[in-house]
Amino acid sequence: MSKVSDDDRSIWAGLARKGVSRRDFIKFCSTMAAALALPSSVVPKIVDALEKKQKPYVLWLEFQDCAGDSESILRATKPTIAEMVLDVISLDYHETIMAGAGKAAEKARDDVVKNQKGKYIAIIEGAIPMNDGGVYCTIAGRTAIDIAKEVCGNAAMTLNVGSCSSWGGIASAKPNPTGAVGVGKAVSGITYVNLPGCPMNVENVTATIVHYLTFGALPALDGEHRPLFAHGQIIHNNCERRAHFDAGQFVRQWGDYGHRHGWCLYQMGCKGPEAHFNCPTIRWNGGTNWPVRAGHPCFACASTNNWDAYGPLYSRLENVPGAGYQTTADKIGLAAVAVTAAGVAIHAVGRAIKGQPKEEEKK
Repeated sequence: MSKVSDDDRSIWAGLARKGVSRRDFIKFCSTMAAALALPSSVVPKIVDALEKKQKPYVLWLEFQDCAGDSESILRATKPTIAEMVLDVISLDYHETIMAGAGKAAEKARDDVVKNQKGKYIAIIEGAIPMNDGGVYCTIAGRTAIDIAKEVCGNAAMTLNVGSCSSWGGIASAKPNPTGAVGVGKAVSGITYVNLPGCPMNVENVTATIVHYLTFGALPALDGEHRPLFAHGQIIHNNCERRAHFDAGQFVRQWGDYGHRHGWCLYQMGCKGPEAHFNCPTIRWNGGTNWPVRAGHPCFACASTNNWDAYGPLYSRLENVPGAGYQTTADKIGLAAVAVTAAGVAIHAVGRAIKGQPKEEEKK
């Protein structure tokens, strides 16, 4: 049997064997550059890296979670989950989608930890309970914290996907009886990236892995260990409803005139002015939509402790740092409603006046 070269085991070689055209491969690399907020001049470097780099081994662990992030990755489109698992990464452990079970599944995970030490990528979904020795989440008789220390401690890097693994999420909301925390707080001394969201957007996961393969390093991170390409801008800056905010046109009640015509959702509890996420540009479900565009306010799902820090989901933000519109938003909004109402009234009167001659003619 002839020896398989590293080039034949590269990501591009695997894609080519599956019938992926060179054009689609370049398009994928361009998409990743855009997601990473990098100039088009970087595309050749991404192409070169994916032509030569082997598929990275990946272990995906689930702890205190709802499986929402696994659901998100199953709906990936660029690439699809099938393309990602078979051609972009070597997903050797994932409780939800792996074929193995029981001791065979645990052995697959342990083999990667042992044989690929310092080379594989750990992806963690769900919070880690710390109270009472971590007994509130156990897998095959081992606590989540015990498994996380071993897997994350030997990984090249750890990606904490979703808000639960990033900072504890809803599992850590007060009163937090299990002592749930994020991976970065539970396991010290590891190299990690937080990719929060409820759920996270799989495009950001793929982009982070591509960045690591291309540059051999993590993307630039903010103070919360979130990549700046995904969390460097507040949602408010790129929201398609921003013009209505600036014009003082606010939704006041579900189903009212403003809601039906795409006005700003700030008064209905939208946390966009303080939430840092790339939802407006990346979107969801193949880039077709995102919550605010669909008519629901942002509740800052990617922000630390959003369940406790931002109050009830549909309560308006108060005292947003650096913003001076709180004191005038109500007045501007009411004035806009008054103008709209006046316009409707004038339009109705005009139609009535225009209709009078016709009524007279009929008589």
